Amino acid sequence: MSGARHLAVVGLGLIGGSCARALRAAGAVGKISGYDTDPAQVRQAQALGVIDDGADSAAQAVHDADVVLLAVPVLATAEALRAVRPGLREDAVVTDVGSTKQSVLDAVREVFGAIPPRFVPGHPIAGTEKSGVAHAQTALFRGHRVILTPHPDQDRHALKLVSELWTRCGARVVTMDAARHDAIFAATSHLPHLLAYSFVDMLARLPQAETEIFPNAGGGFRDFTRIASSSPRMWHDILRANAPRVMELLRRQIAELTELERAMQAGQWDTLRAVFERARSARERHLSQIE
Repeated sequence: MSGARHLAVVGLGLIGGSCARALRAAGAVGKISGYDTDPAQVRQAQALGVIDDGADSAAQAVHDADVVLLAVPVLATAEALRAVRPGLREDAVVTDVGSTKQSVLDAVREVFGAIPPRFVPGHPIAGTEKSGVAHAQTALFRGHRVILTPHPDQDRHALKLVSELWTRCGARVVTMDAARHDAIFAATSHLPHLLAYSFVDMLARLPQAETEIFPNAGGGFRDFTRIASSSPRMWHDILRANAPRVMELLRRQIAELTELERAMQAGQWDTLRAVFERARSARERHLSQIE
C-alpha cells in the first residue's frame, strides 16, 4: 500500500495533528513537517512528537513534500493555498479536510485558475468539541468515514494515494459529488451546530442563567449542547461557506417549530406526541448509520 515519503501538514489543530499521529503510528509516512499561523501550535506539535520539523512559513513546510495536507478553516483555504504555492513540488499531491467542498474547490480555482489534477478534496467525518494539537488522537478516524469529492480533472493516482492514506488512519473512505456532500452535511452537521450555539446563547442571556438554569442542567442538556463547545471560528467559517443550504434547512426548522408552538397553544398534544414518535422511530431505524 502506498505511503508518503514526506508529509507536510498546514494547520496543526485537532484534525491535522490527529492525521499526522495516525499516519506515523501506521508507518505510512516518513518525515512530517508542519506549519500553523499560531507559532505556539507549531512548538507544541514538535514537543509532542506530532511533527518532526516545525516551519516558519507554509512554503517552507511543504518544500520537498510529496503529500500536503491542508487542515485550516474553510474560509482560510485560499490564503493557505497562496502561502504554500511557492514551495510546492510540481508533482505534490495536495488534499484538504474542509467541511464544505464547493467552497474549497472555488478557493482552489481562485488561486490556481483551475483545479490541479493532483488536488484531492476530502472531509473526515470525525472530531470532538476540543480543538488544538494538544488534543490530537491517533485513533480519531478509526471506524469513521472520510468523504472524498473528486473533480472532473482528478488524477486517479492522486485520488488512490489519498484514499489509501486515510485507510491507513483506520477510516472508511467513500466518494461523492461536492454539491451532494454540502447538501448532506448542511442537514447532518452544519444546522445542528447552528441550533446548539443558538440554544445555549439564548439560555445564557436569561436573567437566571448563572444562578438557576446552568447549575441544574443535566445529561440531556450536556448531550444536546456538547457541540456548542466546538471552535467558534471554524463553525463560523463552515456556516458562512455553506450558508444557502443551511438557510434553506433553517427555514424548514423554523416552520416546524412554529407548527409545534401552534399545536401547544391549541392543546393538540397528540400532534406533539406524533412528532416525537416519528422522530424516535427515524433515529432508531438509522442509528447504526449514525457516526
